[in-house]
This record gives sequence, C-alpha cells and structure tokens, in this order.
Amino acid sequence: MELPTLLTHADAAMSTSGKLTLITGPSGVGKGTLVNQLLERHPKIWLSVSATTRSPRQGEQDGINYFFHSRAGFEALVAEGGFLEWAEFAGNCYGTPRRPVEQQMAGGRPVLLEIELEGARQVRRSFPDGFQIFLAPPSFEELERRIRGRGTDSEEAIERRLIRAQEELKAQHEFDAVVTNDDLESALQQVETLMELS
Repeated sequence: MELPTLLTHADAAMSTSGKLTLITGPSGVGKGTLVNQLLERHPKIWLSVSATTRSPRQGEQDGINYFFHSRAGFEALVAEGGFLEWAEFAGNCYGTPRRPVEQQMAGGRPVLLEIELEGARQVRRSFPDGFQIFLAPPSFEELERRIRGRGTDSEEAIERRLIRAQEELKAQHEFDAVVTNDDLESALQQVETLMELS
C-alpha cells in the first residue's frame, strides 16, 4: 500500500521552480543556430545573459547583450561568488551571473546557458543540479567543413579551432547527454525532450 506523500514547503517550491539546462560543444557545431530555434519555439525559456569587462560595441545594450562591468566591479562579484562560471579571454573577463539565473528559476522559467567547455565544468561544480548537454558533430570531418564554410577565419584561426575542437570532443563523456547535430530538426527534438518542454 502506498503512503500519501506530504509536500513540504521546500518540495512545493521545488515543484514550481524552473530547471537549468546547459548546452556546450565545439565551435562550428551549430550551438547558436540550435539555441535560436529553441528560443523561437519556446519563448518561456530564459537565455542567460553573460557579464563582461569589455566595452560595449555599437548597438549593444546593458542587460540585453551583456551586463557591462568595470574590472573592479567584476572582480568584486567574483570574490562574493556572484558567478556560476567565469574566465578571462584576450584581456577581458566574461562570466555567467548567478543572481539572474536563480531569480528566473525561482519564477518557474526554464533557464538555458550556452557556454564553452571550461565554463560548463565550472557550472557543474557551482550548480550540480543543472542538466548538461554536449552538442556533437556527426564527424570531425563535417565539423571542419562547417568551420571552413563560414569563410570568416584565417587558416591559422581555423587550425586553432580544430585543435581545440579535438580536445572538446574528448570531453563528451563528462555530460549528462550527447546530442549529435546531424539534422537540426532531429537535434532540436532531442533537446526539447531532454529539457522536458511540452
């Protein structure tokens, strides 16, 4: 005989809170395209906005494209544990602010992070309850074809991306699920299922 389940306040809060899903994968695998399609199909998803110490580019708005911080302000947030993950690239810092993520989840919205491998590893440590998806290419040859097909990078930059991609692909086993982006619609449906989107 099953005993009736009593919901505590914490359980009730958990049942109405949103979930955090993270998507990562090598450059050229199609993360941006997949995430944009996902947001179009499911407007309730909240895509996390990163923080940075770099200056805004023309047309960029604070809180929409990035949260723009001074170096001192960013470092103060790091010191108080204000980021789920952060890193420094080319003299500027970038990170995922913790508070907006937690606020959106508390409001019941599914939260999505699209970040690099090292950031994903940091999020796993700071937010172990998040669900992490690795988006993989159907083959390394296809990934190289896609990167070269962009026509935006020098040969040197392409080689750097390919070397980094080889390292990232070795990390697939670290993730909760691996979705192969061979066909965009199929990959989208798999991500929708994993995120439990109705």
